[in-house]
Amino acid sequence: MNPYLGRKLRYGMVGGGPGAFVGAIHRRAAALDGEFELVAGAFASQPERSREQGDALGLDTRRVYGTFREMAEAEAALGQDRCIDAVSVVTPNHLHHPVATAFLEAGIHVFCDKPMTTTVADAEDLCRTVERTGLTFALTHNYTGYPMVKEARHLVRSGRLGAVRKVVAEYPQGWLGTRLEATGHKQAGWRQDPSQAGPSSAVGDIGSHLDNLVRYVTGLEIEAVFAELATLVPERAMEDDAAILVRFAGGARGVYCASQVSTGEENGLTLRIYGERAGLVWRQEDPNILDLRFPDSPAQRLTRGSPWLCAAAGHATRLPPGHPEGFIEAFANIYRCAGRVIGAGIAGKPADPLEDDFPDQKDGLRGVRFIQGVLDAAERGRWTDFTSRERSPMHGDR
Repeated sequence: MNPYLGRKLRYGMVGGGPGAFVGAIHRRAAALDGEFELVAGAFASQPERSREQGDALGLDTRRVYGTFREMAEAEAALGQDRCIDAVSVVTPNHLHHPVATAFLEAGIHVFCDKPMTTTVADAEDLCRTVERTGLTFALTHNYTGYPMVKEARHLVRSGRLGAVRKVVAEYPQGWLGTRLEATGHKQAGWRQDPSQAGPSSAVGDIGSHLDNLVRYVTGLEIEAVFAELATLVPERAMEDDAAILVRFAGGARGVYCASQVSTGEENGLTLRIYGERAGLVWRQEDPNILDLRFPDSPAQRLTRGSPWLCAAAGHATRLPPGHPEGFIEAFANIYRCAGRVIGAGIAGKPADPLEDDFPDQKDGLRGVRFIQGVLDAAERGRWTDFTSRERSPMHGDR
């Protein structure tokens, strides 16, 4: 039950039809803490496929829709006692803006997969809609949900490392090492289709995680980027490898590597932050551990669930030390936090400050600006300034 409402939050899903990877992950994450109930959906662009998924999930056939617009209109007409409280948008990227906008205009809170939109103009428009409606918008950059990422943030922001000098973030995957999109593979197909994925593959899909994770942990603002993008698999539509140099405000430097063609790699997201007094390393494939390194004393290994971690890390933890938590739990932390903020708002109660810890529309706008900035830098072959991009009226810190 949602602790502010005394009932589960009712939610619907757009996308996540038969065979979809991300949609199934979101459903499991939303269900994990028993605070959400899936009651409606428009799961596929073909009505029969949407009905197939609705049947598999045991939903009332009257609340399984053929289109997202039909769903937004019909759900809003049910009234507050029956209408969904929120919608989860897990479509290909090009649909994020119209779907999220339709539900916000219908008075329904939104969870949206990343990147928020495929263009900066759409991202800015979506931010204006969120601000105007006063509804909650949660962007599911799930890596911010890991407890040890929250501990890393606490250590950096509290000054334990000293001033940050260097950030190295890498995201190697090997699953697109062959032209998988030409075989009918659903996930590879839309990610390598500019009409669905937007103007970028490697940067938009996994490079955006690097930008979001670094910003979440360090709070550093990008001043400029230099990038080289490559399409290493012949006949591929978009880039599958990216090398990015970053200059941060205040003088720190960064190196980002996002690759979908790193043979043998699975999901090797790694974050390294080096400060004046210490450094830290977090690896997504071993997420319950955070390594601290010092120039004049032995390294320390912090483990998830330990009582001496920060409050945010403890709040994001479900199991005792030694019982691994991972990918779905990180997604679930975003659903739980944003869901409780939504519940508190509906109930007219103040939310616990620890719940206000999830990526929102401002993070989404920053992410889309990052993607476009990297594409611009690669096209021009020179350093590209970010200062003017970050001075939009939509810019602001959480």
